[in-house]
Amino acid sequence: MIEQPSTLAPFYQGWDVYQQHLVKAIAPLTSEQLALRVAPHLRDIDTLVRHIIGARARWSHYVLQIGDERLRTIGEWDRPTQPVRSAAELVSGLEITWQALQNALERWTPADLQEILRDVDEDTQDEETFTRQWVIWHLIEHDMHHGGELSFALGVHQLPAIDL
Repeated sequence: MIEQPSTLAPFYQGWDVYQQHLVKAIAPLTSEQLALRVAPHLRDIDTLVRHIIGARARWSHYVLQIGDERLRTIGEWDRPTQPVRSAAELVSGLEITWQALQNALERWTPADLQEILRDVDEDTQDEETFTRQWVIWHLIEHDMHHGGELSFALGVHQLPAIDL
């Protein structure tokens, strides 16, 4: 008989590899490279990465209620008033948010996927509900969507893109 996994970590294998690809693509960038953008009306590389980090941090801290207080602070990184970050700071933000998610995946069970989570929309102040499964999927799709944007921006400027 095949033993079923007791935590969610095995179900989400591969996300950790994508995380490593993000870190590898960002780590060597200079401040000039982080300021590059595909077009004047699109986000620069720094802003794209801060958005990935900020979204992970906010969903993790406020909805999933995981990680520590650093996530609350990091969750503000993609706000318009926030400063640009160095590649080292961006890598740190990716690693801190990833570690919170990885630790939770190693703790949660398949039964935990259906738990109803509540949040208040910051714009409308309406209460929203989500399943844990939906939030995890949303974070994965968000990473991949904006990671694709990031990879395209890097490639347009002849910089090594995310290596899939």
